[in-house]
Amino acid sequence: MIDLPGLTKVAVEGQSESIVQDIENMVRSYVDKPNCIILAISPANQDIATSDAIKLSKEVDPTGERTFGVLTKLDLMDKGTNALDVLEGRAYRLQNPWVGIVNRSQADINRKVDMISAREKEREYFETSPDYAHLSSRMGSGYLAKLLSQHLESVIKAHIPSITATINKTIDELESELDIIGRAVAADPGAQLYTILDLCRAFDRVFKEHLDGGRSGGDRIYGVFDHKLPAAFKKLSFDRYLSVQNVKKVVSEADGYQPHLMAPEQGYRRLIEKGINYFRGPAEATVDAVHVVLKDLVRKSIGETEQLRRFPTLQAAIATAANEALERFREDGRSTALRLVDMEAAYVTVEFFRKLPQDPPADAPASKAGGKPSAEPAAAPPPDRYGDGHFRSIASNVSQYIRMVGDELLQKIPKAAVHCQVREAKRSLLNHFYVQMGKKEAGEFGHMLDEDPAMMERRQQCFKRLELYKSARDEVDSVAWGGSSR
Repeated sequence: MIDLPGLTKVAVEGQSESIVQDIENMVRSYVDKPNCIILAISPANQDIATSDAIKLSKEVDPTGERTFGVLTKLDLMDKGTNALDVLEGRAYRLQNPWVGIVNRSQADINRKVDMISAREKEREYFETSPDYAHLSSRMGSGYLAKLLSQHLESVIKAHIPSITATINKTIDELESELDIIGRAVAADPGAQLYTILDLCRAFDRVFKEHLDGGRSGGDRIYGVFDHKLPAAFKKLSFDRYLSVQNVKKVVSEADGYQPHLMAPEQGYRRLIEKGINYFRGPAEATVDAVHVVLKDLVRKSIGETEQLRRFPTLQAAIATAANEALERFREDGRSTALRLVDMEAAYVTVEFFRKLPQDPPADAPASKAGGKPSAEPAAAPPPDRYGDGHFRSIASNVSQYIRMVGDELLQKIPKAAVHCQVREAKRSLLNHFYVQMGKKEAGEFGHMLDEDPAMMERRQQCFKRLELYKSARDEVDSVAWGGSSR
């Protein structure tokens, strides 16, 4: 039952100028609801045509199905007048009957006349009134209460299926919410340890879903391999490193005090080794980029593990343990990726250079048509092994070899990152944490399950609402099966 204020016409002294509209808006917010029963109260000593209550109820309930008209102050009407036209439905017809009542006067209130006496006085008024005696059985506060109760019961019964469905749905939602929030933490250390491990497994499932594609985020690792690593390789500039001046310098330094006779093998090896070392930077950057993605997935997974939200201390412990594990995996991934680069630098694939076209020997004589050696000098001079063209040829050969190695490392470096970082994160992200938990004292488990006060309040409110809805369901069931007698 909601007692709404009467509608006002003007703001009196001390009231806001908007009070007229404010009150009407508040009243409308209640009577607009289709499941609301409207008690439209009007004084009998005023014209019903000017009743604000009737006017508003007609706007929100044009059929009158949920409006009950009530006339007050029947005993204060002018002598020789009555409200029969209204009470008998001639002046303004409602679907439900009009009811007249006589309340306590201010004098009765001042004399502290109780409600029982006031109701008896009201009954006597209607029974002895020459105007209303024939309606006395349908007048008075007692009859109004009975009428409203019967109507309310009939409305509830008509809506019981939908009410029950709404209540059951809400109960299911609240129970699901409690399952997510979790019940109160057990005091037993063994049960607390089981809860901690169960929460860790829940987090681990969410984390693996990110990596395996069940949730978004794992595809970012593939983006590192497919876009960032090739782009980093393309940015490596070998033009300056393999310039004629630098190649000549490296080859000369590799020869020592004796210039090379044929091919500058030591110069080739030094150029290749230093050139391949350029790939170390992108290899490390790839491992670091995968590490950043994995750390972000740990953070997201903790936030998305509903059961963990109530335990900020355990969240922090899991985050710390997971990030420490990822650091170890990163170090392993970095050393493995760099080892792959170093292996390429340490061992040159000789067959690659054997397949390259060779310069003709400097002393090879020209052949005649018969194929026999000729005593005449060669038609072309031997190549200048100390000229710029020779060093450009070396630079070209080394560049081709480095590009070949780069293509192989584009395939191998992602494998190292996946094997050492992603695979290990899926297999053993919290293994070290589990070992640490096994070494803790029983009394420490409770501290890790300290709850967020806001979450505790949320659980309490949820539990109270659940109890209320279950009680409401029992009440509705009693109405549905208990008959209509009241």
